[in-house]
Amino acid sequence: MPKIQLSNFLVWINMTKKNIPVRWLANYSALTFALLLLSTPAHIVSAQDNIQVLTWFKFTDARNSLYHHISNEAYNLLEGRKERVSQVKTAAQWQERQQEIKQTMWNIIGPFPQKTPLNARITGRLKKKGFSVENLIYESLPGFYVTASLFIPDNASKPAPAILFCSGHSTDAYRKESYQLPLLNLVKKGFIVLAIDPLGQGERLQYFNSETGVSDVGSSTKEHSYPSVQVALIGQSIARYFIWDGIRGIDYLISRKEVDPERIGVHGLSGGGTQTAYISALDDRVAASAPACYITGYRRLMESIGVQDGEQNLYHGIARGIDHTDFVVARAPKPTLIMATTGDFFNIQGVYESYSEIKKTYDILGKPENIKLVEDDYGHGYTRKNREAMYAFFQEYLNLPGHIQEEPVEYLTGEELQKTVTGQLSTSIKNAETVFTLNKKEAEKYLDRLQLARQNPKQHLKNVVASAKQLSGFTEPSLSDKPVFTGRMIKDHFTIESYFIKGEGDYAVPFLIYIPERTNGSGIIYLHPEGKNAVNENEIKRYIEQGFTLLIPDLAGTGELGNSSLRGDAYINNVSYNLLFSALLIGRSIVGIQTADVIKLSRQLKQRKTIKDVQGISIENMSPTLLHAAAFDSVISQVTLVRPYASYQSFLDNRFYDTNLVHSLVPGALTAYDLVDLAATIAPRKLVIADLRDANGEKVKELGKNFSVVMDAYNNYRAKEQLKIQPSIN
Repeated sequence: MPKIQLSNFLVWINMTKKNIPVRWLANYSALTFALLLLSTPAHIVSAQDNIQVLTWFKFTDARNSLYHHISNEAYNLLEGRKERVSQVKTAAQWQERQQEIKQTMWNIIGPFPQKTPLNARITGRLKKKGFSVENLIYESLPGFYVTASLFIPDNASKPAPAILFCSGHSTDAYRKESYQLPLLNLVKKGFIVLAIDPLGQGERLQYFNSETGVSDVGSSTKEHSYPSVQVALIGQSIARYFIWDGIRGIDYLISRKEVDPERIGVHGLSGGGTQTAYISALDDRVAASAPACYITGYRRLMESIGVQDGEQNLYHGIARGIDHTDFVVARAPKPTLIMATTGDFFNIQGVYESYSEIKKTYDILGKPENIKLVEDDYGHGYTRKNREAMYAFFQEYLNLPGHIQEEPVEYLTGEELQKTVTGQLSTSIKNAETVFTLNKKEAEKYLDRLQLARQNPKQHLKNVVASAKQLSGFTEPSLSDKPVFTGRMIKDHFTIESYFIKGEGDYAVPFLIYIPERTNGSGIIYLHPEGKNAVNENEIKRYIEQGFTLLIPDLAGTGELGNSSLRGDAYINNVSYNLLFSALLIGRSIVGIQTADVIKLSRQLKQRKTIKDVQGISIENMSPTLLHAAAFDSVISQVTLVRPYASYQSFLDNRFYDTNLVHSLVPGALTAYDLVDLAATIAPRKLVIADLRDANGEKVKELGKNFSVVMDAYNNYRAKEQLKIQPSIN
């Protein structure tokens, strides 16, 4: 489509103002006023009046409404799971449940290919007092390298038991002294230990900047969370890479003649505890498992600190009936030691409750002695008591008797444990795969399937609406709720009324209605990413002058319902990924929640006596919400998207993306649809897409082939004139 000059648009707008009846102008307002909007600065200009609606004492925690709504749904799902588990009473029933847990985990983590050659190579050797170290690199997937160190005691039995050591969240990974202490003590006691760098840590930074020497996205938790949303778009979890790295690590261990394949243990703390729990649940070769400072329960986690970074949140995990307990139940009655501290943010009460449920499983399966719990009074981390309990546990269950007392160790330096030439895989091995590149390849099969479906547009667009409802977690809004009127302000030539109405959950949605003295019979629901008080004042006046009635809300997560206190360990550029992960766990999305409220508000606007039709306008990252609402309900007769981003696919095509867009994503969407498919379902209603961007905020200069689905939909309705796509403004 050729570019259209902004100056030409403005001339046309002026002509319509002078020569076209108000009725005609109302019909085409979304186009004219969206283009007029583009002549104003892109930066946000606050409205003249900063109007607060939720001033009642009842709403003092309004900014956390979205999180409370999501967590309350999670609690209901967890109660349902608890009730189902209470019906499992016999050994046969528990064994059936174990298989169900494993299959569910595999389904929601994502498929793995056949095992490929590890191509392991030793890059350096060290001889230390009492043990030797082999620094090595192996490929868990072709071109996806894992850096690791194998510690071999001089006094190791032949063959010897071995421990896969999983590091917690630290850029240094197992080089950190608090991890070296238990690792080297295991070696002193005769265990062979393979310590691996989790992705995003050690020598495996996914976003390493060679000029600054650090990650472009931040700490290890951010290295995990930033790519997680890209992986989630195809309905998978970044945890699959952590798990597969560990499983292939066990493959390497048992390939060594020094290792007894029947005596394999796994241990890790914090994020390492997460890896330990996952790997031990899914790999039957793990004879003994000791997750530390991780196992609790989702309810207590969400009630306290909130869910954590990307790999700790399985795609639709809670919705599919998975809780922390299940990671241990899946391997029962194999020996497991749960290591906990009473001051940990992985809540100790949740530990007790999960342990109680797990203990029943081991009792019924006839091995009550194989489940153990050790705790100490400390914060998040190791204590000597817990470490020595771990040594004793592995000594007992991997059949390596000895004393449990912890000994002092001589710490190794980072240089001694370096595997790569530069200290980072990304700058040492050309064309090494990353989660970004692997996910992009993995997504190709979904995108190819989507392109194939688009060849049968009638059936495809019907499926798009159904899939979008399911994947976004949309629920039909209650249309019987009545708004609560909270005030009125009289201005020159218009009136502002303030209201709130019950949202999808137990929260109130505040909104303002701008009412002109003379109405043209058209209403506009206006969605701004920062809420009702962030709309450009001059823009509002332009609409008022033309007789439009405006409804401008604070949707969940914006305005008075925004700025949640949930920051979490995945708070990136002032955006709480943890909030999105919370919704992901229960099979919902923030977009789906907002969509239900937009439909409710649009119908409220339509019910006003002076309003004959309702149009929708969205700014920037509110566009996916408006698209979903218009696709799901025809009450919105015309849609205008101003500075929207082009597609969910653009998140997979761009290594870096604008973090402000994260809450507008629908996890799993690209398994069935993209934003262009939603746009196509709006035909033959009027649709304006103005000043298109990509996921990184850059202007889109040319429309991609995917936009043909929108154009074809309008052509099929012989409504080509109803569609205006302006990818760039000169």
